[in-house]
Amino acid sequence: MQTTQRLAEEKPIKLLIQFSIPAIVGMLVSALYSVIDRIFIGGAVGSIGIAGITVAFPIMIIQLAFGLLVGIGGTALVSIRLGEKKHEEALGIVGNAFVLLIVISILISILGLIFRDPMLRAFGASEQVLPYARDFVTIILYGSVVMSTSLGMNNFIRAEGKPQKAMASMLIGTVMNIILAPIFLFVFKWGMKGAAWATVIAQVVSCTWVVSHFFSRTSTLRLYRRNMRLSLARVKAIMAIGMPPFFLQIAVCILTIVLNKSMEHYGGDTAVSGMGAVTTIQMLVILPIAGISMGAQPIIGFNYGARSFDRVREVLKMAIISGSTIAVLGWLMIQIFSTPLMAMFAKQDHAFVAFGSRALRIFSGLMFLAGFQVVASNYFQAIGKPLASMLLTLSRQVLILLPAILVLGFFFQVNGILVAGPIADVCSTTLTGIWLVRELRSLREQHAASN
Repeated sequence: MQTTQRLAEEKPIKLLIQFSIPAIVGMLVSALYSVIDRIFIGGAVGSIGIAGITVAFPIMIIQLAFGLLVGIGGTALVSIRLGEKKHEEALGIVGNAFVLLIVISILISILGLIFRDPMLRAFGASEQVLPYARDFVTIILYGSVVMSTSLGMNNFIRAEGKPQKAMASMLIGTVMNIILAPIFLFVFKWGMKGAAWATVIAQVVSCTWVVSHFFSRTSTLRLYRRNMRLSLARVKAIMAIGMPPFFLQIAVCILTIVLNKSMEHYGGDTAVSGMGAVTTIQMLVILPIAGISMGAQPIIGFNYGARSFDRVREVLKMAIISGSTIAVLGWLMIQIFSTPLMAMFAKQDHAFVAFGSRALRIFSGLMFLAGFQVVASNYFQAIGKPLASMLLTLSRQVLILLPAILVLGFFFQVNGILVAGPIADVCSTTLTGIWLVRELRSLREQHAASN
């Protein structure tokens, strides 16, 4: 059965499983890489190394942001065009996205290398942490093109109905990274540079795998030279739909900077490294939920474009239930095993473990709400409503959490910053729920009118 026919006719639960499980596995492996990488750095360099990668992380988030801007924006647009049976226009979007990813990532490398040290200081690096962050981020910036292109183009493999291959793309880079990192850190003793080189080399291999797919005969969204000439209309359309995940990542970047600066001011380098580990552990929960959203996106987008609104609602419901289940289980694990989780990173540093375990429990206090909030906010992106998706996606990271950190941190220092997390979770979930109810009511009216 052709992919488009499957999206239109196959049982929604079967489609969601087929599309989501590879995305969940891929995202979970990526999250595990982040955890394992910091464990290696903690073992080879110490908690000061974890602080270094935490301070450098905003630059990696910027790379990720632009990859998602083009990749997810283009993917949502391609899914809708395929649902509308406009295959040639879908090919044009893929070609434009490929060129955009390369151009934007080259600019990131140039600007990042020019302003490297001032940025790292602005991101919260103390004089003790700066050399470690500098060693890591310099090499990461050299790899911007392969990192952004691999991430961005992998979304299109999923959009054309090959979620298993999209998962394999993520697994290749992550597994290679996990293999190379301990060799470079413990055998060659390259320190922070070793961790960065492991990341870049792994992404070179992953990028080669991903891009080669679009020149193969097995791809239905092939790259042709005629589609690589940038079209203003296509670029605008890609960026309009891709803005929610882009701004989310920029918001995460800003949040990370504010969090690093606040923690360094109120708690020192131990607090910076501890919160870096906290947010890394949270990724183990959030990224699989994002994988469900990624798996649901082409199904929802196609059926919304085909005006099969009953299928849209059914897939959304199943995605929310699945995401919420992961969120609740993750929250329970964090609350029960916070101390062993933090000890994995630097068990020899007792101050780090003590601070981190307490911070993890408090900051993740209402994290079980994340399943609904993440899936529901990404639903609006899947149906081509970027403004609503952007507002809801940013509600936790910018509109609520960031001000809460600044205000509560000013009055209550570190304790105020930790409490800001649960406050943001409950407020953003409430806002998203209200917005989703209104949208589903509108969808029912459209369905009634179409019948």
